[in-house]
This record gives sequence, structure tokens and C-alpha cells, in this order.
Amino acid sequence: MGRPREFDIDEAIQMATELFWRKGYEGTSLSDLTGAMRITAPSFYFAFGNKEKLFRRVIKQYYENQIELLESALREPTVRGVAERFLYGYADVLTGRAHAPGCLALNSSLPCAEDDTLRAWLAKLRGELTVRLRKRFAQARGTHELPINADPEALARYIAIVAWGLAVEAQSGAKRKELYSAIAVSLAMWPSTAPISS
Repeated sequence: MGRPREFDIDEAIQMATELFWRKGYEGTSLSDLTGAMRITAPSFYFAFGNKEKLFRRVIKQYYENQIELLESALREPTVRGVAERFLYGYADVLTGRAHAPGCLALNSSLPCAEDDTLRAWLAKLRGELTVRLRKRFAQARGTHELPINADPEALARYIAIVAWGLAVEAQSGAKRKELYSAIAVSLAMWPSTAPISS
């Protein structure tokens, strides 16, 4: 008969998520994790392998939620609606009361060393979001939604840059209302298909 597990895995992952969100990957020590979970280091290694493997598991779960937000935004009937839904929804995530301010992934990726494999992995995940936005914007170019000279790649990167900027601001203490104001200003730059009056 197998030995019963000493703790609840899902609860432990939630604790780890909160720690990583608040302190970042590098700022969260093994003792932080085992202390929050109330387990020994051997039990931690048995359950998760090591800190990096646990972090990757936490981030994958986090990105599943981000993909849900993106999927919801991509269903908007217009590409401007896609941008609005995604940015305002992301601002809500960044300022949620259930966790530390900012983005779980970005809070952990900024301090990492340049050649760090985790940083590269996190950048790849962020890049996937940009690709999804670019494809959606490309479909609308030349229609009543986007002028033919609009650059889907640049627009997707613009939305991503705004999003990551919001994350840094939220981590620095900006409130939801302030993020909303910044989003409104950024969306005022959205390319218009309205004819130019003579």
C-alpha cells in the first residue's frame, strides 16, 4: 500500500503561484516554498522535482488562463474590439485582489539573467500571443476594419508592448482606473479606415 501524500498538490501549487507572483522566480527560495506548503525539502523534490519544474508548471497553468482571455478577445467582431477586450481584460488580471499586482510571468522574467533559459521560455510564450493577434489583424486588413496599409505585425506588437507596459505599471502600484486611462490613450492611436475629408 502506497504512502499517503502529505499535502494537497493543488493547494501547494496555489501557494507557489502566490509566492512567485509576489516575489518573482529568483526571489522565491526553496525555503519560502517548503515553508508555505509546510513540507520538507525531500517531500518537495518528490512532488515537484525542483523549483524550476514547479515554476514551469505554475506558468503553464497561468498561461492557460491568459489564452482563455485572448480567445474571448479574438471572438470580438472587430479587430479594435479584440484589442479593447484583451487590454481591458488584462488590466483586470493585473489589478486583481486575489494576488500580488502585476503579471505572474513578467514579474518573474524581468530579473532573470540574459542567457537564462527560463527568460527565453517566457519570451517564447509572450511571442505566441503576438502571433495570434497578428493573424487576426491580418485577416481584417483592407476591410472596413483596417486600412490596406495597416501593418498587422506592428499592430500586434504594439498591443503586446502596451500590455507589458501595463504589467510593469501595475507591479509599480498603478490602480485599475489608471491602467484603463492609459489603454484609452493607446487605443486612440488605432488606425482608422474613415475617409479623409477634403
